[in-house]
Amino acid sequence: MAKLHEGDKAPEFTAKDQNGNTVSLSDFKGKNVILYFYPKDNTPACTAEACSFRDNYQSMLNKGFEVIGVSTDNEKSHKKFEKKFNLPFTLIADTDKSIVEAYGLWVEKSMFGRKYMGTARTTFLINQGGIIDKIINKVDTKNSSQQVIDLLQ
Repeated sequence: MAKLHEGDKAPEFTAKDQNGNTVSLSDFKGKNVILYFYPKDNTPACTAEACSFRDNYQSMLNKGFEVIGVSTDNEKSHKKFEKKFNLPFTLIADTDKSIVEAYGLWVEKSMFGRKYMGTARTTFLINQGGIIDKIINKVDTKNSSQQVIDLLQ
């Protein structure tokens, strides 16, 4: 899919969460959503990002936002991640990569000269009407929730 921009309609998705429940973006219609994509459960940067959202989860709720994390890990991996770090929000298992592809985030990456496909760490702020208000492409993993809060000021 082509790259998404602020003002675009957020692509609809349906997938399983860490508890095996079917979750769709449309379930959150009428709510503001922080939809954040991360590469892998239990890695240092992804853990820092998730814990940042966990630590500021109540202030996100108070500002009228739901937090949803998405990675290509499976439900079992998400459940372990949730339990280990006491994460209070939904984690979507995008094992078929349909969501990361719909959001244009399944990209070629490079580490130590080796090229591979992976998820581009990105955060979308989606309004009550399902429109993307803001996109954070350069996520500061340790301060990811503060980046969102700063945009909401």
